[in-house]
Amino acid sequence: MNKAAERLYNGVIRENPTFVLTLGMCPTLAVTTYAVNGLGMGLATMAVLALSNLLISLLRGVIPNRIRIPAFIVIIASFVTVIQLLMEAYVPSLNKALGVYIPLIVVNCIILGRAESYAYGNPPIPSLFDGIGMGLGFTLALTCIGAVRELLAQGSVFGYAVMPDSYVTINIFGMAPGAFLVLAALTAVQNYIKIRGAKKGKDYSRLQSGCSEDCLNCPDTGCGRRFYDTGADVPVADLDKEGS
Repeated sequence: MNKAAERLYNGVIRENPTFVLTLGMCPTLAVTTYAVNGLGMGLATMAVLALSNLLISLLRGVIPNRIRIPAFIVIIASFVTVIQLLMEAYVPSLNKALGVYIPLIVVNCIILGRAESYAYGNPPIPSLFDGIGMGLGFTLALTCIGAVRELLAQGSVFGYAVMPDSYVTINIFGMAPGAFLVLAALTAVQNYIKIRGAKKGKDYSRLQSGCSEDCLNCPDTGCGRRFYDTGADVPVADLDKEGS
């Protein structure tokens, strides 16, 4: 599997940001009353993820390590502004439905997390596909949750009636508790598949929330070991020990 395909597979399946890493829960629970809302939110987030990952990777050699987080936020906020203006111009109804959650993409932990953990330490093309993969995984999750909630609460999917006229809608799935119930159910299905696969001998050791290691003392260069601009390559852990 080449690097680009691996990053796509990682984002959609192995480390799906919603069902596996359980990140970005605020928009996941808030905007998924309808499938189209989940799709729109996911695609907007994917665009910001891919573009910010690409630019951060291109600038990783010139962004000082000490101010990398503020620099990441400025880059992400710029792309969010562009996406919001485009949505206002071309899909105003969707932009109105998503409301404040479009600007809040700036503080979405998925985007900042991928910038810090991947884009800042890897070449541009893999970083671009990492953003696309994570964005696709997020879009898939939000669309699935929105479709299930819309089906149960409205009897339709993407606005098209699916249930017969005799169907009695379950209004709780259109409310906040319904979002938790559907998310829990879909996550349980994913865990069930994982457990069954493990019993059959399939290796699911990488399908988990992160690497389960001590990030501060991680032996892998470029993962948990960050270096300050002190003029010497001194790991953060060593600086902490010197100061204590």
